[in-house]
Amino acid sequence: MQRRDFMTAGALAALGATLPGLAWAQAAYPAKPVRLIVPFPPGGPTDVMGRTAAKAMGDKLGQQFVVENKAGAGGNIGTDAVAKAAADGYTIGLSAISSLAIAPHLYSNVPFNVEKDFVPISLVGTTPCALVVHPSAPFSDLKGMVAYAKANPEKLSYATSGIGTSNHLAAELLQSVAGIKLTNVPYKGSSQIVPDLLSGTVLMSMESSLATTLQHVKAGKLKAIAVTSPQRTKVLPDVPTIAESGYPGFEVETWFGLIAPASTPQAIVARLHAAWEAGAKTPEAQQAFDNISGNLRVTSPQQFAEFIRAENRRWGDLIRKLGIKAD
Repeated sequence: MQRRDFMTAGALAALGATLPGLAWAQAAYPAKPVRLIVPFPPGGPTDVMGRTAAKAMGDKLGQQFVVENKAGAGGNIGTDAVAKAAADGYTIGLSAISSLAIAPHLYSNVPFNVEKDFVPISLVGTTPCALVVHPSAPFSDLKGMVAYAKANPEKLSYATSGIGTSNHLAAELLQSVAGIKLTNVPYKGSSQIVPDLLSGTVLMSMESSLATTLQHVKAGKLKAIAVTSPQRTKVLPDVPTIAESGYPGFEVETWFGLIAPASTPQAIVARLHAAWEAGAKTPEAQQAFDNISGNLRVTSPQQFAEFIRAENRRWGDLIRKLGIKAD
């Protein structure tokens, strides 16, 4: 009995000696500016999400979060920079579906391992893909498009921002469930698609971000016939989802989330998550996401990890089934 009491007292003493150190370490972070790598160019929806998260987290933690745009290879260059950074909490990243769920199955030499090189912090936002057509298209809704495509196999072309992008895979998934065959016309980005879509050079596009075409849709220069999200988007409430247009369960969203290098201390990950969770509730953050037709999201690190694994299974299966390769 006495020995047990002694051991308990000793354990408590050790714990008491340890806790102040842990508390101090957590309270001291961040003691200097934090670098947040956004793996896409400035000005786009991803950049807006990154800068919104940086501002919100910086305000909550009382330290500056500096956004560094490191674009290239569909987001892989910036994401790789996060993987190779020091795991001290002073470099984190905003990565996306393209790097964390698609690239590992699309390229033979991805420079990072999604499971081993990162610790997830939180999902940050999603944007629906939208099927957008020129007014001269011989159909005005999804049912009409499918009927036209079945009557004219492979003659209907659609634009995407590249092979293996989320909008390309969304279109491939639609073809699979609808039993149609379209012809993909890959561009180097949405900014190049819009002029050709407006001129009618290409009749249809699967857009990964409504923000790029929303003004033209509202002006009547283009027509959105369906969105890929599970619910209708509030910026185009009259546009039906693909799921409600005859393909139940269809759901594709481009998603973005905060990650840190593997081995980043859990106490720091918890502080970063708590900062985003609190910052996401601010009217400023919500307005920023509304401006890009995005949906603001918050998940626990564990939920985000499970989400990434599920998305890898989903898109890996589709990419292998279709034999898609980008290199």
